[in-house]
Amino acid sequence: MFRADLNSIFRETFAVSSTVSLKKLIDEIELLEKEAEKNIQEAKNEESLETLRVGFLGKKGRLSVILGSMGNLPGEERPAIGQRANLLKSALLELISKRQDSLRLDSLEKAIKTETIDVTAPPIGTPPGNRHPLIMTKEKIIDIFSGLGYGVVEGPEVENDFYNFEALNIPANHPARDMQDTFYLENHLLLRTHTSPVQIRYLENNPPPVRIVSPGRVYRRDAVDATHSPVFHQVEVLAIDEGLDFSHLRGTVMAFLKEFFGDLPIRFRASYFPFTEPSAEVDVQWRGKWLEVMGCGMVDPAVLEGLGIDSERWTGFAAGLGVERFCMVRHEIDDIRRLFTSDLRFLQQF
Repeated sequence: MFRADLNSIFRETFAVSSTVSLKKLIDEIELLEKEAEKNIQEAKNEESLETLRVGFLGKKGRLSVILGSMGNLPGEERPAIGQRANLLKSALLELISKRQDSLRLDSLEKAIKTETIDVTAPPIGTPPGNRHPLIMTKEKIIDIFSGLGYGVVEGPEVENDFYNFEALNIPANHPARDMQDTFYLENHLLLRTHTSPVQIRYLENNPPPVRIVSPGRVYRRDAVDATHSPVFHQVEVLAIDEGLDFSHLRGTVMAFLKEFFGDLPIRFRASYFPFTEPSAEVDVQWRGKWLEVMGCGMVDPAVLEGLGIDSERWTGFAAGLGVERFCMVRHEIDDIRRLFTSDLRFLQQF
């Protein structure tokens, strides 16, 4: 590869001079050159290349040994041997570098062929994870009401107008529909705006007395900000029995909130809901301010009569809460959007 250039330099420098000692050194350099070229080209990996580099060009390598014999030459002949040795060293280093690049390319191509990842293959293991704070909050709420004797009932998220509005005393064109911007689907279907339809479906097939909670996802066309999301979770409570009044509602709500939040101050405020009368909103004091956490009220007799339940005999109360709001207060989370971003830095705190 580079022998012709070295030999031409040698012939020009030593056109007249030729001693046995000088010829011996030249022969050794040429022999080293041939052997090095062959071994470098046949090297199987980078470790072998490094071994060859040290063996040929290292401080104690074969080229250094040859150069160590220069002391036996006349002074005027030494520079030429040194020049040839330097050319050989540069050429071998270049050859090693090229072979190293070739080996790396071969290794990469082999890895591409043999180490490809089939993203469609099922996983061979599941990394450990944490329970989502929303799940933990919902389970805590359900556990408290279960301890109070309530059963858990769930229902469909895609509802029709009757169960979502009509049966809850919210007829067409009723102003209360403006309180719940709705996602409407085809064939008169919609995404439920609350879990109250679950209570209506349950009462159709289960006469009083009734004590149930209905957890689930609900949908409203709310603007996305620090406290609102178009998709959120509710837990609604329904109790129907003989002789229930507002004191039973207040006692149940107070017992639940004390168990969930501890000794936070609680207050009831008069409010309006189409399916309860009287109605109230419930606030807790959080970070020095009153924060609404629940709506509640006595079930409107019109709702019971619409289901064929005698409102003179049976009375009841209902309450509804947003799981996200309870989760944010319990864990002091400042932005509802953190609950839906799947940021591991956030989730690993729970």
